Amino acid sequence: MIAKLLVANRGEIAVRIIRAAHELGIKTVAVYSEADRQALSVRYADQAVCIGPAPAAESYLFYQNILSAALSSNCDAIHPGYGFLAENPLFAEACRALNIKFVGPHPLAIRKMGDKASAKKVMQHAGVPIVPGSDGIIHTLAEAQTIAETVGYPVVFKASAGGGGKGMRIVNDQRELDGAFAFAANEAQQAFGDSSLYVEKFIADPKHIEIQLLGDKHGHVVHLFERDCSIQRRYQKLLEEAPSPVLNDELRQKMGEAAIMAARAVKYDSVGTVEFIFDQKQRRFYFIEMNTRIQVEHPVTEQITQIDLIKNQILVAAGKKLTLTQDDIRRSGHAIECRINAEDHRNNFQPKTGTISQYIVPGGPGIRVDSGVYPGYTISPYYDSMLAKLIAWGNTRKDAIAGMRRALREFVIEGVTTTIPFHLSLLANEVFLRGTYTTNFIKEFFE
Repeated sequence: MIAKLLVANRGEIAVRIIRAAHELGIKTVAVYSEADRQALSVRYADQAVCIGPAPAAESYLFYQNILSAALSSNCDAIHPGYGFLAENPLFAEACRALNIKFVGPHPLAIRKMGDKASAKKVMQHAGVPIVPGSDGIIHTLAEAQTIAETVGYPVVFKASAGGGGKGMRIVNDQRELDGAFAFAANEAQQAFGDSSLYVEKFIADPKHIEIQLLGDKHGHVVHLFERDCSIQRRYQKLLEEAPSPVLNDELRQKMGEAAIMAARAVKYDSVGTVEFIFDQKQRRFYFIEMNTRIQVEHPVTEQITQIDLIKNQILVAAGKKLTLTQDDIRRSGHAIECRINAEDHRNNFQPKTGTISQYIVPGGPGIRVDSGVYPGYTISPYYDSMLAKLIAWGNTRKDAIAGMRRALREFVIEGVTTTIPFHLSLLANEVFLRGTYTTNFIKEFFE
């Protein structure tokens, strides 16, 4: 078993991992930048090491310092959390070279799934439904034009090396093709240091649905059902729920089976997520990408299955066999997660900084709060704006919504602008209540 775990992250996910490790009897080491000296993860860990100045490039992304911290504190494992180094195959390989367990999948899986064009080829070969488009990277505008004419407009350029909406451009007709190609390639180069693009048919008004996976190093893979993550702004998720309100059991089973096929194609051996877009009119789904890490929204799956994903991720990294079979996994009730961000939703979700003067979390049956902040905590401009994740579980979707509304009204965060008022408005919206909302919902909601 792992004896000492270094948590190579910050904020709520660092706190979450430390708690799981302590319950497993594992000692923990937190790392922190100079801006995070007062972080909760620093307080909760058995030991803490400063890894550099506030900018992430000089601390949380500077993996030489993280590896040095692990070696100097005699850690035998590193958990990368999400973001930062979680999907960096070089970091995973460096851990292996130093005989430090990487709490994530093997580096080859990260590498294969990290390149979106490569991932698409792997999925196509595995029989997983993919969006029609190029077989891989396109090199010329003429190639893009041929593919666009074959699959039909609209099409979308996507960065092969990344995600999050960077290097992405929708093209409605041939007149837009040239400018969109140049724009997407330039943005991809700026964001990922790689201008490679692929092109595929653009599915208008889709649902964004992902399947949670769990695999071990002995060839066992199970899925833990789906999450609906369609409420997004600038391709960043704001609210997630499980199960999806628009899937029936037949579709749910097919998507789960497709996700397991995807995992087996790369011999997946950790926690991960396969993401699909779902065409509600055609009732068809297509592979978009695989996230080779724990997701921000993993608590909604934990609430409906009562399975601790972080603990299982640590155990399989230690070489333990999964004790779960697919038949063992049952879902119960409905869960919703609201990401509480320090943002002004009335001003295009502009991030806000400041010091939290008052912080009172909600409670009661079915309510969970994952957070890394407290009264007196200063929100830094160097990192993302998420303060907390508020999760509500109920026997039905209606119960979960009612619980979430009540919890949002109880949640007090003063000293900084938050998205709590936005979520209250969202939960009263008729389209949301019907469950048929799509990835365009936020744009339409504000219009």
